[in-house]
Amino acid sequence: MLTPDQLAALRRDIVFNAELGGRNLTLHSTWGLFSPREIDEGTRLLLTHLQVQPDDDCFDLGCGYGAIGLAMAALAPRGRTLMVDKDFVAVDYATRNLELNRLENARAQLSNGFDQVDPELRFDLIASNVPAKVGKELLALLLHDAHARLRPGGRLYLVTINGLRQYMKRNLTEVFGNYDKLKQGPHYTVALACRPD
Repeated sequence: MLTPDQLAALRRDIVFNAELGGRNLTLHSTWGLFSPREIDEGTRLLLTHLQVQPDDDCFDLGCGYGAIGLAMAALAPRGRTLMVDKDFVAVDYATRNLELNRLENARAQLSNGFDQVDPELRFDLIASNVPAKVGKELLALLLHDAHARLRPGGRLYLVTINGLRQYMKRNLTEVFGNYDKLKQGPHYTVALACRPD
């Protein structure tokens, strides 16, 4: 049986520092969010291969507490970064982390994929650490929606578990007409697809 002090400790924010987008940032998270105590292996792998231009408009799909979106906002100070998640707790923490780290060129909002995103918005770069259990139906929607929301020449970066590698190769090739495996690590693969000009 946990004591009241132990329960109180579990309710407190988890706080840690991480270097994201070339800046040392302080992140708050909580139990129930993905990888609450540190930046997970897949996200770290994705971030080492993400190429962001200073004026890119970026989109973090399934932002969690905001690691990928914060990195993109730091790397694209002249662009705008939108972070979305279907979990209101994640959006709350992502918003707080943006404010805490004074990244004023980004915001987080509640959305299941693109369904609540302004249909007029277009992006130069979309990035996501795709959950392993997202399901093929939602994954199909996300890939088609990402293609529709990218500007010509825009880039989609995805990191997935290695078990989804061939699925992503087939589907990105079908939707985008191209696929580039940037890195395959022991557990995760980073893929890139570009919307043709």
